[in-house]
Amino acid sequence: MSNEKTITALNGYFMLFVCLALLSAGIFMLIETGNLWSGSLIFLSLLLSAGLVLVNPNSSRVLLLFGKYVGTIKKNGLFWVNPLFTKKKISLRASNFDSERLKVNDKLGNPIMISTILVWRVTDTYKAAFDVDDYKNFVRVQTDAAVRKLASMYPYDNFADEGIEEDITLRSSVNEVSEALEKEIQDRLQMAGIEVLEARIGYLAYAQEIANAMLKRQQATAIVAARHKIVEGAVSMVEMALDELGNKGIVDLDEERKAAMVSNLMVVLCSDKDASPVLNTGTLNH
Repeated sequence: MSNEKTITALNGYFMLFVCLALLSAGIFMLIETGNLWSGSLIFLSLLLSAGLVLVNPNSSRVLLLFGKYVGTIKKNGLFWVNPLFTKKKISLRASNFDSERLKVNDKLGNPIMISTILVWRVTDTYKAAFDVDDYKNFVRVQTDAAVRKLASMYPYDNFADEGIEEDITLRSSVNEVSEALEKEIQDRLQMAGIEVLEARIGYLAYAQEIANAMLKRQQATAIVAARHKIVEGAVSMVEMALDELGNKGIVDLDEERKAAMVSNLMVVLCSDKDASPVLNTGTLNH
């Protein structure tokens, strides 16, 4: 449970005026009268000025008094607090983190290279300051751990030829993988008072040692799929041609001639090169 406590400090502009007035009075007394009390006024002005705190927009100051948490100033402006307070600055701005490319194994054991882009910000200054040692380093380490876990949960791609068919893959299911990654990182960073605004995969590829083999495999799969479509279309066209010839009575073909015609049409339609026509100047039997 968060112990963050937001406090409102005194107006810093008023205390700045007081410090300048004490300093001016001390210097004037020292020059004019040489009174020792002038040194006390100068020391007091310097002591009070140590309590001035400038808080920029989307920034905060965590206040400690001899190791005890006092509160957090989140409102921007110039404020004054107890000069004995220790003031720790924590930014509330959204930060962008691009992780290094990690070499991990996917669900099928294939080595892949993966990195993530994370957008995060601090929402609980108490947790960020005291529940973890260094919250920025904590973000880096936990993000890398979450990416490694995510990569092991899903395969890089589907391989239908091996009977492996996954609903979610790292390559094709971008939205699902990003949601799972964001949830995993948020669960890890919650203890540090950090909110994950966005998490997505920034780089994804097979590792170098298997990249060429996997590229050839993908190309072969694409060629097989294309050939399958070509053959499927060619069969439909041959069937349509035979039906049209029979229905319109253009030519009467026996089974042997139909087989020859089907063979010729399939060669023409399925070939990856242009067919060379041969003109028959005789009869169909010669």
